[in-house]
Amino acid sequence: MSYTHSESLAGKAVIVTGSGRGVGRGIARSLARNGARLLLTDILAEAVADARDELTTQGAEVRSIAADLRDPDAADKIVDAALEHFGRVDGLVNNAMAIKPPSPFASQSADDFDLASDTGPRATFLLMKAAYPHLVAAGGGSIVNFGSGAGSAGEPGFAAYGAAKEAIRGLTRVAALEWGPDNIRVNVVLPFAKTEGVETWEQADPVGFRAVVDAVPLKRVGDTEKDVGALVSFLLGDDSTYLTAQSIYVAGGSGVFR
Repeated sequence: MSYTHSESLAGKAVIVTGSGRGVGRGIARSLARNGARLLLTDILAEAVADARDELTTQGAEVRSIAADLRDPDAADKIVDAALEHFGRVDGLVNNAMAIKPPSPFASQSADDFDLASDTGPRATFLLMKAAYPHLVAAGGGSIVNFGSGAGSAGEPGFAAYGAAKEAIRGLTRVAALEWGPDNIRVNVVLPFAKTEGVETWEQADPVGFRAVVDAVPLKRVGDTEKDVGALVSFLLGDDSTYLTAQSIYVAGGSGVFR
């Protein structure tokens, strides 16, 4: 796979949360391929170390830190680690989030809601605040947050998750408006991509899964690196310097009506 702007992120120091597997790992691969220096973080210590080692072997400059985003000190520790290794922060990708398995609205508990909120909008909020002064010091930068069609359109079984994802979109819009004068861009990506969770869904309900894919105009599930990662690379780079406060679906056309 080749990319048009293979050095578009050369020298940029970027933090990627939830990068041990799934969408986050695909993003990390794309950013590394495009020259970024990466601080990877995940609650799964072995997975994020494995991601670091994979990319380091390929010649990328990558560090990692295991962190639980429910820890009130996690945001500062993550940003401090990036500063220690790279001396600056140019980009932040808030991908990580934890949820309980889907269940009917009336069955979801306050603990379910708290888990989604603490690892989603609260963690995103704290990481954005922690990164902000360093993005200013770098002369500006880019933040990419993550939403979901489960929030923007609604999805049965995902009340806590959908609410948390829409809260992230609200945070994004406010930050984009306030931080624009600082040359900091903030956008949201809403993906449909082939992660471990999606593979489990396909195996558990192949008929239902096929029906969802058939409803996608491009008739396929996105790739975490080539589709989602490529978009995130664009949003972090200098080719998107007039793009902020946007919600961008990378979902094969399935988000067009939302």
